[in-house]
Amino acid sequence: MATAYRLTKEQIKSEIVKCAKDPIYFLNTYARISDTQKGPIPFRTFEFQDEVLKDMKDYRFNVVLKARQLGLSTIVAGYIAWLMLFHRDKNVLILATKLLSASNMVKKVKYIIKSLPDWLMIADVSIDNRNSFELTNGSQIKASATSGDAGRSEALSLLVLDEAAFIENMKELWTGVYPTLATGGRCIAISTPNGVGNWFHQTYLDAETGTNEFHPIKLHWSVHPDRDQAWFERETKNMSKREIAQEYECSFNASGETVIGAEELEQIEKNCSEPKIRTYIDRNLWIWKEYNPNHSYVLVADTARGDGKDNSVFHLLNLDTMEIVAEYQGKITTEDFAELVVNTGKEYGNCMVVVENNNLGFSVLEKIVDKGYPNVYFSTKGSAEFVDQVTAEGTTNTVPGFTTSHKSRPLIVAKMEEFIRNKSIKINSIRTFHELSTFIWTFGRPQAMQGYNDDLVMSLAIACWVKDTVFQTNQRELEYKKAMLTGFTKSNTMFDTKIPGMQGYNRDLSVSIQKAKQEYEQYFWIYKG
Repeated sequence: MATAYRLTKEQIKSEIVKCAKDPIYFLNTYARISDTQKGPIPFRTFEFQDEVLKDMKDYRFNVVLKARQLGLSTIVAGYIAWLMLFHRDKNVLILATKLLSASNMVKKVKYIIKSLPDWLMIADVSIDNRNSFELTNGSQIKASATSGDAGRSEALSLLVLDEAAFIENMKELWTGVYPTLATGGRCIAISTPNGVGNWFHQTYLDAETGTNEFHPIKLHWSVHPDRDQAWFERETKNMSKREIAQEYECSFNASGETVIGAEELEQIEKNCSEPKIRTYIDRNLWIWKEYNPNHSYVLVADTARGDGKDNSVFHLLNLDTMEIVAEYQGKITTEDFAELVVNTGKEYGNCMVVVENNNLGFSVLEKIVDKGYPNVYFSTKGSAEFVDQVTAEGTTNTVPGFTTSHKSRPLIVAKMEEFIRNKSIKINSIRTFHELSTFIWTFGRPQAMQGYNDDLVMSLAIACWVKDTVFQTNQRELEYKKAMLTGFTKSNTMFDTKIPGMQGYNRDLSVSIQKAKQEYEQYFWIYKG
């Protein structure tokens, strides 16, 4: 580490400027931390910690889903020390479930600053208390346990939420503290997972889909270069599967029995990928694969109720591979949604469009039919039984769309679960995964956890049902028809025997050939479909 007697004034000035610009350089070159075994040691960051420091500097809001024992609190303390020392009038608040936890982070920040070389101390500690301290440049930090009025009365430069998933009433707390960040304040929310349905869980999910201001950071146990499988097995040998998932694998565990099994959910999450294209006016139409004329497709849509609490959604699946190739989720008018459905359906070869005919679903269906879309799913009134569009338009007991009722709902959900369990469907969307992870059994009824939506789940469930009951059944019928045709053959073999009484003796085959031809023409319709 460089010392003052080795540096000229110009060199000191240059070093201070370099430290002010780059927290990674500052910490690795001049900072020291206290190790419980070794005492004071140089601050040395790993590559994954450098990435976290960069994100903290570049993004105003960060939500960090982490495994245990990654030294993240020390990294956050290092970032705070850099922020306070090289910036004037920064007001930092640490909130944790317990005051002791918040105070420990304040203690780490103070240690880093006080251990710096004298020439780098461009601001001194002016007020020094157990749970807070202040620098002569006006920057200050304070620890606080969570309460209803925590941080409400002061404008904050940085709010750190330590183990945010375990903070009770975090939603109400965030509502109260968020206005204190309105003048440019920043926030770092850190936690291991603690089930689903809490503020931290929802904030992280929304960050992943880009629907809030937070930047998501996920730190699995394996990001640490000193950790390998042997270490992991040694650390977790006395832990339950649920504890391992929560403490080390960054897995949100449902606080209720999920309809889809934990292993299946884990596999779905691994298979999720960024869409190739994000388009439409709200960029919520995600496309993974464009239209391939060699494949067949189906588009299944679920229209919002109209109360502003849910979205209009659709899935577009390749029927040959059962892969989600496009997906939409957004709040738009029924007119715009109908137009989007029609245009997307046309882009994929006028594929069959299946719309759930709930209240506003009927309005969307009317608009789709009025636009002359040629391939709309119709069903018998009071059921979800499929009727082709040509037949439906000539009868009175059919309606456009798919009817989800108390009878059909458990059937389509069961079909979706079967497809997922058997790995018969490929789900690319992180939005769909998030809804599946909060889709639980409540008193025997499959539905979204309170405060969450299941629009994409139901759209997917209908798609699985339609695939199995319409397209799969039609395919089987076609195979049966073709099998029947193998029984209708004609032979041009001319029998040539001189034995009286034997079939073919002196026989004129022209009549038999004509009869076979007539039978073939009569049953030629079986090839249709």
